[in-house]
Amino acid sequence: MALLGRFNSLQIVKHTDFGLYLDGGADGEILLPRRYIPKDTPTEVEDWLNVFIYLDSEDQLIATTEKPKVQVGEFASLKVKDINGAGLFLDWGLSKDLLMPYSEESRPLKIGDYCVVHAYLDKRTRRITATARLDRYLDNTPATYQAGQPVQLLVAGETPMGFKAIINNRHWGLIHKNEVFKFLRSGMHEQGFIKEVRHDGKIALSLQPVGASLADGLQEQIMARLTAAGGTLPVCDKSDPQVITQLFNVSKGNFKKAIGALFKQGLIVIHDDRIEKV
Repeated sequence: MALLGRFNSLQIVKHTDFGLYLDGGADGEILLPRRYIPKDTPTEVEDWLNVFIYLDSEDQLIATTEKPKVQVGEFASLKVKDINGAGLFLDWGLSKDLLMPYSEESRPLKIGDYCVVHAYLDKRTRRITATARLDRYLDNTPATYQAGQPVQLLVAGETPMGFKAIINNRHWGLIHKNEVFKFLRSGMHEQGFIKEVRHDGKIALSLQPVGASLADGLQEQIMARLTAAGGTLPVCDKSDPQVITQLFNVSKGNFKKAIGALFKQGLIVIHDDRIEKV
């Protein structure tokens, strides 16, 4: 049985003038229209293709080799493409837009707005549907992350305390303001790190490695950059935070700690406008 709203590896069973038919198991044969047949992949009978399965305008299973921006069970930031009596239609990268019913809005939206949504299968219609009501799909399992663990983040919105982010499609987390050292906005995908899992289950996040791994790695990076630049870099503890972020992708606070440690080790000299390798 093919997984609706997900990528499937299906076997070709026959060719026709209008496309290929794929073995959908209990769902029968599923059409891959000719316009989606890949040109650089074998397409003989019994070959396998990786295809996305969804419902066409007549609610029949159909396959495509196009890549949607979200699969069922995942989260993504999508643009509102159209609005009518049925609801909001989101651009998810396929020719048939993704429906989000009005009841699934978390705030009023207009055409052109972006919104972080979750894709799910409507139990009644079996259609792939979007919702902006995210809480019901997150924090449903205990968080077992370890401090320092790298994770994938989807920034979902700004709060007075920082930025809410979805961790690995499973949990809510928060990037506190003092951890934000570069531009962020809702919908951005970021590499992140677990800073702390609190006793109440809330998760604090960082955009850079935490603890000793950050300090050691940053010091090595600074020394390597100094060597490559001939021993001098036009940056110091008084430099603009944005300059530091552009050069090393870390906060000014962590940069100051790193060059302070290198200075104490006798490896660099810190001037008012630069650092130099000893």
